[in-house]
Amino acid sequence: MRIDPETFDFLKNIAENNNREWFQANKHLHDKARENVIEFAGELIRQMHLVDPQVDADLDPKKCVLRIYRDIRFSPNKTPYKNNFGVSLPTTGSKPGGAEYYFQIQPGRSFIGGGYWMPETPHLKKIRQEIDYNAGELKHIIDEPEFKKLFGEFRKQEQLKTAPREYNADNENADLLKLKSFIGWHQINDKELTKSGAVEYLVKVCSKLYPLNVFLRNAIA
Repeated sequence: MRIDPETFDFLKNIAENNNREWFQANKHLHDKARENVIEFAGELIRQMHLVDPQVDADLDPKKCVLRIYRDIRFSPNKTPYKNNFGVSLPTTGSKPGGAEYYFQIQPGRSFIGGGYWMPETPHLKKIRQEIDYNAGELKHIIDEPEFKKLFGEFRKQEQLKTAPREYNADNENADLLKLKSFIGWHQINDKELTKSGAVEYLVKVCSKLYPLNVFLRNAIA
């Protein structure tokens, strides 16, 4: 299973012609590209369930592929369409946007990621508490050489300028406690996605994110 080159062609075109007139005249191209992504997502779900059983094998791939329509109500950018396809794979007990895996298809900017992006306050407090109690487990995950090779330096995500007020500034894990998000992401060359075996490649990358999602799920349980 792979992403068709025509799917990338559509995304390049929508980026250059981001208006309703062009979209309506070429909606058949969108529908074909979206169907390709849905089929890809279906196979990704099946294989990810084998790596992380908390990815429900019965997830509906149509519901996992995000809509291409942008919410422009509060955005200064009034272009009506996204120039990417996003695929969200939530894990059992997590709503979309919680501990999950996320795949984005965008010419020159495709990536696969996982973790928990910008947790809401109750979950953020629980994650920080787990870090305070059990930082060694998280460090073992994020400092593993293969993890750093694939996802870079985990500690360099968006963070507070100072330690949260519940913790001392000299806390030995202050760099982790200051984090606002807890994610890893890996950029993927577009050509990799148009080759057979693309799903297997993504699943292999996600297998390195699986321990992070387990840590986060346990923290907020």
